[in-house]
Amino acid sequence: MRHPLDRLDWPILTNRLLLRRAAPGDVDATWAFRQLPEVYEWVGAATTMYDDYRERFLREERLADLLIVELDGRVIGDLMLQIHDAWAQEEVADQAKGVQGELGWTLDPSYGGKGYATEAVRALIDVAFGSLGLRRLQADCFYDNEASWRLMERVGMRREQHTVRDSLHRTKGWLDGLSYALLAEEWPAPE
Repeated sequence: MRHPLDRLDWPILTNRLLLRRAAPGDVDATWAFRQLPEVYEWVGAATTMYDDYRERFLREERLADLLIVELDGRVIGDLMLQIHDAWAQEEVADQAKGVQGELGWTLDPSYGGKGYATEAVRALIDVAFGSLGLRRLQADCFYDNEASWRLMERVGMRREQHTVRDSLHRTKGWLDGLSYALLAEEWPAPE
């Protein structure tokens, strides 16, 4: 079965960036920033050994959902879009198939503070609601990961949930979690 991202024409160009499907050859470029302590601290699955990272990165299901962010030919980040079915009652479940997505992102911190993450995520939201026709997008993070939830707010996502110490961090213990979402009819987000 084809992945929904396979239906799109790649790459996607923004004012300054190029977004494209991830390929096996991107393993080294993404490892370069994903192994940095300030990135490693917040990613959902952090590996400290290159071989472990490479094996995880090259999994077919991982590559299927992963996009690469380039600036002038250099990989500066990656984006994730996982498409899911919405919850629905049995009689209408067919209408809920593949209609919502979960977003994720990682940016090389040396490129932070220049609006690249905001530009890349806005482009991904455009793709999700436009070309893919999704109806709802959602993203989660630890409350302590302020850079991530501030990005969600910058792109117009709404905070829907603040949970108390329900999210287990690998070194910080139980932390609060945040969930944000955006509906297609709420897009485009305000500048």
